[in-house]
Amino acid sequence: MTPSTTTKVAVIGSGNIGTDLMIKILRLSESLEIAAVAGIDPDSDGLARARRLKVATTSEGVAGLVELDEFTDVSIVFDATSAGAHRRHDEVLRGLGRTVVDLTPAALGPYVVPPVNGDAHLDAPNVNMVTCGGQATIPVVAAVAAVTPVHYGEIVASISSRSAGPGTRANIDEFTETTSSAIERVGGAARGKAIIVLNPAEPPLIMRDTVHCLVGDCDDAAVTAAVAEMVARVQVYVPGYRLKQRVQFVRVDAADPLRSLLPAAARTGEATKVSVFLEVEGAAHYLPAYAGNLDIMTSAALRTAERMAAHSARTVSR
Repeated sequence: MTPSTTTKVAVIGSGNIGTDLMIKILRLSESLEIAAVAGIDPDSDGLARARRLKVATTSEGVAGLVELDEFTDVSIVFDATSAGAHRRHDEVLRGLGRTVVDLTPAALGPYVVPPVNGDAHLDAPNVNMVTCGGQATIPVVAAVAAVTPVHYGEIVASISSRSAGPGTRANIDEFTETTSSAIERVGGAARGKAIIVLNPAEPPLIMRDTVHCLVGDCDDAAVTAAVAEMVARVQVYVPGYRLKQRVQFVRVDAADPLRSLLPAAARTGEATKVSVFLEVEGAAHYLPAYAGNLDIMTSAALRTAERMAAHSARTVSR
């Protein structure tokens, strides 16, 4: 690969997520340079936009991508397709020594949520960006867990059905499984659960996320401060990420069925339900601002790849 002041990258997937990511790289990144976009539909809007923007394209998927002259200098490949397709893509790309940033819920590599563990897996050959709901809510679970143990964490991600392309719709089961796992492994909850709602309302509704954490007795002010600090960290790369109202605290009485979600040793002590309500407004780089699910997912992937590229450059210069 030829030396460069920027790291060359490619995107597999010319749907909503891949196209939004391509535009973000072109408009926002000073360290990444997009070399190619691969899809499987020659008539897709994403490939048409890439061609207009003078980005090399192929409609033959990963097989066509690796045959492009532009692929020679590519170091990082973003996969914005589906969990099933990603397994095949990862096998090909790892064999060619490329780093993969996975925007599907395949979860072959370690989970990365930038404000929580963004520097933890910079040398990994494949990192997983969880899901849009995970990127929006896991920082909040982690903020609560930093103050008090989270016995149970549940998130509900509601997105406009217009912003959910075929890949997202094909991955509903993987969404819930991967997000639930990451709530535990990255967010720090003992148990996690995830729900996604595709809202068909017209006009389309903006992305909304609800986070419920079941904890013991807690310092309300300390939890509120931790959540506010985490929201500010996410806003650095997703300006439209915000709290919809103050953090809510409800004491769970002894007869409440919620106590069944607590570990046996904690069911007789103090218990509190912490609820956080979020809104994610997109930057409208591709779909309109209601598609905050695109914005937070692609922004997180972009931030992760930039960190990995910077880490690689530092390592080479030593």
